Amino acid sequence: MAFALTGAKADERDTLLGMFDADPNLLATHPAQTLMADKNYYGRQFEAALTDAGIELLRPTRQGEKPRAGTRYFKPLRQVIESINNTFKAQLDLERHGGRTIAGVAARVLQRILALTAAIWHNDQQGQPILR
Repeated sequence: MAFALTGAKADERDTLLGMFDADPNLLATHPAQTLMADKNYYGRQFEAALTDAGIELLRPTRQGEKPRAGTRYFKPLRQVIESINNTFKAQLDLERHGGRTIAGVAARVLQRILALTAAIWHNDQQGQPILR
C-alpha cells in the first residue's frame, strides 16, 4: 500500500509513477496488479510505463476513444468511491486541517486517516455489521 499527499496542481500520473519509483518492492512483491483509476490517468507514455511495470490499468473511456476493458466495474463502484471521498472531506475535515507547514498538514491528515482505519479494523474484528 502506498499514498502521497501532493499539491492541487500536481499531475496525478507523475505522482503515481513517483510512488512506484520510491518503493520498488511495492510492485516486485505483488506482480500483475490491476489499477483502477479515473479518466485523468491517460496517455501513451503513462500507460506504457504501467504496462512495463506489469500493471493493468482500468479506467473509464475518454471521449473519442475506443471502448476500454473493465468499464462494467466503474458504475457499481462509483458510489463507494464517492462515499469514501465524502468521508475524507466532510467527516474527517481534511479540507480544514489547520496545518501550517507541509509536515503539519501531513501529520493532521494522516492521524485522521489512521483513526478512521483503526475504528474500521476494530469494528471488523468485533463482527460489527457497520464497519465505520
